[in-house]
Amino acid sequence: MVSRVRVWLNRTYAENVFFMDQLRRNPSDRAVEIHATHADPDSPVLAAADTADLEPEGLSPAGYVEYALDQCARRGIDVFVPRLHQAAIVAHRADFAAAGTALLAPTPEAVAVFEDKATAYEAVRSVGVPVPPWWRVRTADELRCAVEELESSGHKACFKPAAGAGGVGFRVITRTSCSLADLAGFPGPYVRLDSVIEALTRAEEPVDWLVMPRLDQPEVSVDCLTGTDNRLRLAVGRTKNGRRRGFTLDERWLEPARLVAEGFGLHHLSNIQFRMFGDRPVLLDVNTRPAGGLHQLSLCGINVPWAAVRLALGEDPGFIEPPFLGPDYTVVSGPRPLLPAALPRQRVGSAEALLPAVPMQAASPAEVLPL
Repeated sequence: MVSRVRVWLNRTYAENVFFMDQLRRNPSDRAVEIHATHADPDSPVLAAADTADLEPEGLSPAGYVEYALDQCARRGIDVFVPRLHQAAIVAHRADFAAAGTALLAPTPEAVAVFEDKATAYEAVRSVGVPVPPWWRVRTADELRCAVEELESSGHKACFKPAAGAGGVGFRVITRTSCSLADLAGFPGPYVRLDSVIEALTRAEEPVDWLVMPRLDQPEVSVDCLTGTDNRLRLAVGRTKNGRRRGFTLDERWLEPARLVAEGFGLHHLSNIQFRMFGDRPVLLDVNTRPAGGLHQLSLCGINVPWAAVRLALGEDPGFIEPPFLGPDYTVVSGPRPLLPAALPRQRVGSAEALLPAVPMQAASPAEVLPL
C-alpha cells in the first residue's frame, strides 16, 4: 500500500488554495494531506488545509527555522514548500532531511542571488540574459538623475524596491498634475516626481529602489520545474496582455528562462518573468517559489504541483511537455470558505471530518475563465 504524502505550505498566498486542490486531485491517485500555517486567521489556505496552525509573530529567521523543524517533526511532514524565511530554511536543508522532510525550494545560493533584484540583474546579464537598463537609487538626487536620463531617451520611468515581491511598492513616475479625471477613476500606480522627491528629502533613512523604464506588454511568466541535477523538467510561459491571458512555448521566452533556472540552481519550482523593452524580451523578475498562478497550467492538461512534489520525494517525473496549450482566458475572483474564528481547528484522525467552514466573499483567490 502506497503511503499518503504530507505537504506543508507556510504563510503562502491565498491563490495557492488551487495549488492544494491540484495536489489532492493528483493523477497518481495518491492520498495527500496538507498542513498550512499563516499569521492571518482569515487566510483561505487555512480553511483549505487538512490541519492548520496560526504562526507565532516576531520570530527571528533562526527562531523560525526552529519552529519549522518542530512543525515538520510533530506533523510528519514529507514535503515542505517554504515561502516565509525561505533563505534561512534552505540553509538548514540537512536538518530538515534528518527530520524526514524534503524541501521543495532552491539552493541557498540561488535564493541569495534573487533576493536582491540588482544582484539578480547583474548575475543573469553575465550569462547572456538581457535585462532592462536600471539604476539603484537611495537618495532624492540619485532618483532625479535616473529619471532624467530615462526621460531624455524617450522612456517613462518607474521604480520598485530592490527586494520585494508581488508588485508591492511599484510606481510609475509622472510630471503631470492630478486632474479630476484621475480622481474619478480607481487609484493607479502613477506618482508625481516632485512628490516622491519631497518624500525622499523628508525621510530619515535612505530607500533602496531600482529605477528603470516602464516595460511594455506582453508580460510572460515562465513556470519552471528543475531537478537537483540542474536539468529542466518543465518550462511553460503564461502570457498576460491586459485582461487576456494565454500560454506559450516560444523559445524567445523559454530559452532565457532555461539559462536562469539551470544556471543558478533554481531547483524545484520557480517563476521567471519577462516584458518587452523595444523589440526584445528582457528579464523583469525571478521568483524562487511557485507562482500564485501556477495552477492555471491545468488548462494545458498538466498538474505541475504534483510533479514538483514527486520530484522533491525523489520520484523523477521526467521531462513534462503539455499535451496542448489551453485557450486564452481571464481571471475573476470568487468566494472561498474561511475557518470559524477559533483556531486551531484540526483533523484528529484520518476518518474525522472537519467542522463546516464559514463561507465568506473573498477576492484574493482567483478562478480562470476562457475568453
